Amino acid sequence: MGTPVSDAGHEAKGGEARQIAWREDAMATHFANVVNVQGTREQVDLFFGTNRTWNVSMPGDVVVDLSNRIILTPLAAKRLHAVLGGVLSEYESRHGRLDVEA
Repeated sequence: MGTPVSDAGHEAKGGEARQIAWREDAMATHFANVVNVQGTREQVDLFFGTNRTWNVSMPGDVVVDLSNRIILTPLAAKRLHAVLGGVLSEYESRHGRLDVEA
């Protein structure tokens, strides 16, 4: 069983550290090579999918099969931003800089 990246235990009332028990028995795994984001005041939506277009430089539409929509609170999205930033910084220090188009 793998251990997901997270911050250390959380403090409960009284100051003692609490551990997080990660349950993966109902977890599903999906591949995505496309992601899109939209947000409102109340939530941030992440859309994941797979590009099905063989050659994106050819004329015509790019076809993406959406597979998952994840809805986050703004606070959870902010924490995800911080964690992803750290993971990507570590990745780039090991493997070189990633250049992406916005």
